[in-house]
Amino acid sequence: MNVATATEDNAAASGTFPLSLLCLSRSWGGLELNTVRFAHWMQQRGWPVQLITLPDSPIASRAAELQLPVALLENRWKAADVPAAKRLARILGRFDTRALIVSRNGDLGMAVLCKTLFLPRVRVVYQQHMQLGLAKRGLIHTLRYRALDAWLSPLPGLAREVLAKTRLPAERLHVVPLGIELGKFVDATLTQAQARAQLDLALPPVTVLLGLVGRFDVDKGQDFVVEAVARLRQRHPRLHLLLVGEPTRNKDNSYREALLARVQELGLEAVVHVRAFTLHPEVAYRALDISITASTNETYGMVTIEAMASGLPVVASAAGGTLEIVADGRTGLLFPLRDVAAFDAAIERLLHAPALAQQLGQQAQQAAVATYSHHRQCELTEQVLGTF
Repeated sequence: MNVATATEDNAAASGTFPLSLLCLSRSWGGLELNTVRFAHWMQQRGWPVQLITLPDSPIASRAAELQLPVALLENRWKAADVPAAKRLARILGRFDTRALIVSRNGDLGMAVLCKTLFLPRVRVVYQQHMQLGLAKRGLIHTLRYRALDAWLSPLPGLAREVLAKTRLPAERLHVVPLGIELGKFVDATLTQAQARAQLDLALPPVTVLLGLVGRFDVDKGQDFVVEAVARLRQRHPRLHLLLVGEPTRNKDNSYREALLARVQELGLEAVVHVRAFTLHPEVAYRALDISITASTNETYGMVTIEAMASGLPVVASAAGGTLEIVADGRTGLLFPLRDVAAFDAAIERLLHAPALAQQLGQQAQQAAVATYSHHRQCELTEQVLGTF
C-alpha cells in the first residue's frame, strides 16, 4: 500500500495524456458530484478529459454545464455486457484514452471486460468511494481486481480493508483522499447574518443554528436529529435546525414527506428550516453554528469535511469513515450511532462552552486544509498516472 505525499500546486504533472472517467449512474449524490468535480479539476490542470455516463443522467447534465466532453453509454447486462464493453472500447479509442478511471464499483466488471477483450493497452484505475462490505476474495473478484492497474482508496482505513478483503496486489493500492475546493469554505467573505439572509432565514438574534447538509435519506439520520431538537429545545429554546438537501434520486419521496409530517407533529415548523440542494453549500455552512453528521455509515463524509473547512464544530456519529475524518475532542465531537443521550450531551457541551466550540472549529479547519485540498487529490492521482 502506498501512502503518497504532495505539495499544493496548481501545475499538473508533466506528460499529461487523455483520461476517461466512467460512472454509469442516474443518481446525484456524493459519488457522482465528486466524479464530475474531479474530471473538471483535472481538465483545469491540463489533462484532456472525457466523462462516460448514462444518457439523460444528472452527471451528463452537470458535465455539460462545465463544458466537459461527454460520451454516452448504457450497460444493460452489467459485468457480462460484451456489446457494451465493445462500445466502451470504441469510445476510449476515439478519445485516444490512455487511462480509464472508474468511480463506481458496479462499472468495474464491464471496464475490465473492455480491457481484457478489446483494449489491453488501456490502464484501468478504480477510484474508490464506497466501502467493500463483504470479503471479495473469490475467483471472479480476484481476476477482476488483478486486472486493475491501480486502486485509489480515500482513507487509510479503507485501504487496509481492501488488503484484508481482496487479493489485490498491495503495490497497486494507493491512499488518495478525495478533495474539495477549500477556498470557498475557508475564505468565504459572507458574514453569518448575510448567509442567513441569502437562505431566507428570519431567526431571532440569539438563535443557535444546528445544521445537517445532505440528501434526505434514512441513512443520513435527519429523523434522529429532528427528534433530538424537539428534546433539546425543552432546555434550550434558542435552538433551530437547518436541513439542506434533496430526496435520494431514483427513490420515492416518502422519507422526506414523513420527516416533514413529523416536524409538524412536534410543532417545530417555525424552527426546522428545510432548503433545497445547492451548488453553493458554503452559504449554508456560513449560516450555521454547529454542523451535524448523523449518518449510519458514511464511507467518506464530504459534507463533514466541508463543515470542517468552514471552521465549524462538528458533532458526528462514530461510524464508517467519519471515525478517521473527525478526531474526537480535537476536530469535533463523536457520539455512538443513534445514541440519544450522547448526542444531547455533545450538543449541550458546545452550548455551555462556546470557547471549546470555537477551538474545535479552528482545529477542524486546520486539519481539513492539511489533508483534503482538491489540489492534493489531483497531485496524488497524477503521481499514480505518472507510473503508467
